[in-house]
This record gives sequence, structure tokens and C-alpha cells, in this order.
Amino acid sequence: MNNRLNYKVSSKEGFYFGIKLLVSMAAYAALILLFVKGSPIPISTHTITIIVLYAVLIVFALLFRMGILVGYLRGNSIKLTQSQFPDIYKIVVEQCEKIGLKRIPDVFLLQAGGLLNAFATRFMGRNYIVIYSDVLEEAYEKNLASVEFIIGHELGHIKRKHLQKRLFLFPSFIIPFLNQAYSRACEYTCDNIGASLSPDGVVNGLVLLSSGKKLYGRVDVKNFVEQGKTHRGFWVWFAEKISTHPNLTKRIAKFPMHTTTKSQPVIHEQKVKEFSSGDHSKYMPQL
Repeated sequence: MNNRLNYKVSSKEGFYFGIKLLVSMAAYAALILLFVKGSPIPISTHTITIIVLYAVLIVFALLFRMGILVGYLRGNSIKLTQSQFPDIYKIVVEQCEKIGLKRIPDVFLLQAGGLLNAFATRFMGRNYIVIYSDVLEEAYEKNLASVEFIIGHELGHIKRKHLQKRLFLFPSFIIPFLNQAYSRACEYTCDNIGASLSPDGVVNGLVLLSSGKKLYGRVDVKNFVEQGKTHRGFWVWFAEKISTHPNLTKRIAKFPMHTTTKSQPVIHEQKVKEFSSGDHSKYMPQL
């Protein structure tokens, strides 16, 4: 079986990655110089101790935060397996094979109070994908393709090793707007991966995130994309620049509008047979 999947990597992802790499390497080099005897950077032992202490505290805080998240998922969310939502788990396995992921991430279903989202994370060398329940419900409401796209998008982050790269490139966070620009470029790449895995679900999947489960089918997609071209200005521009995700109008505009067809649900749920006639008096309490 050919596991190679053709998808386009955003050119800006490589560009911003290069900048973040240079900044991070410079920061690491400066840190190393602090510990070298006779360093050209005049700094006291007391200051070095404080820097090391803060670095350890930051690392510990990040690990502690991620540990709490993973612990919460394992204790309160539903893990997808071959016996738990097997239809969806099968999609995850098949998509992992197509993009060449040897290790299937742990996938959890999380109830999030109606929010429509999914995300990928990593802790202690293991990858996780979290799908909010309102998103997964779409798989059973004649919108399976959108769910396939969303899952493929999150697997794209794992395929491209975005989570590991961001950890290694952490020092580059000191450059304003750079981390957000890199993140937006990564989102474009993952959209492309998701579209390659589910071409029929990309547009509906993105519109779903904007309008919700009940109304996405009524959205005029061309009008929505045009909205992104006509509604411009400083605040629209600035709001995107400080965001980790591109504007949805831009993301949708990169794909053809004909990809808005709906697919069949995973499971055709059986309807309860209704009885409209008959003598029901025998079920009433006897006086």
C-alpha cells in the first residue's frame, strides 16, 4: 500500500521556521556563553543562577500544565478505540496510514459546552488529539466529510511535527508577532493535509467552525469569502496578526467552492416506529 499523500506545504511555514530557528539558535548560543569561563558577556554568578532558576520554573510550569490537561482527558474524556466509537477510530487509523504516521495518537472525545473545535497536543513523547463532542456529532448528521477533514487537519500537526518544533523554538517567542505568523502558516499546511484526506469536507468543515452545526448548510460560501475581501481595515488586519489562526475567509478561499457536498453519516440511526392509531385504553390506570 502506498502511504504517500500529496499535499502542499505552505511556503510561509518554511520561511518563518527559518527565522525562528535563527533566533532560537542565537538565544541558545548566548545562553551557552554565559556558562563559559572567560565569557565576553559580563555577568555575575548570581545573575546566572537566577536565569537558570527561571528557566527551570518555566519548564516545570509547562510540564505541570500539560500534565493536568492529559490527566483530565484520561479521567473525564472518552478515548476512541476499536470498541469505543469504532467507526471514527477506523477513520483515524486509515488517515494515519495514508500520511505515514507509524504511531496512532490517543484520540479523546471531550464535551465542551457546545464549542466547535479540535486540537492536537503532546506530552511526554506521546501525541494526543482532542475532538469536541459537537464536532463529532456531525459524523452522525450527514456531515462525515467535515469531520474527516478536521481529524486530518489535526493529524497534519503531528505529521509535520509542529508540536516538537514549537517546543525547540521556544526562545523565538521573544520576537513580537513571529510565533503567530508561524502558527498561521502551519494552519494553512494542515488545511492542505486535511483537504487531501477529505476533499469533500474542507469547505463545509471550515464553514462549520464559523457558523455552527445548525446554520452552516445555509451559509452562502461565495458571499462569505467575498466578505473577507470587502471588510478590511486596520483592526481586521491587526486581529489576524495577533492570532495563531488565519481568518476563516482566507482559509476557505484557498479551496474550490464545489467542495461543499455533504457525505453520508457514519451510522444511520434507527427511528422509533410511531403508532398513530389503536386502542390505548388498556395502558391507562384502572379506576
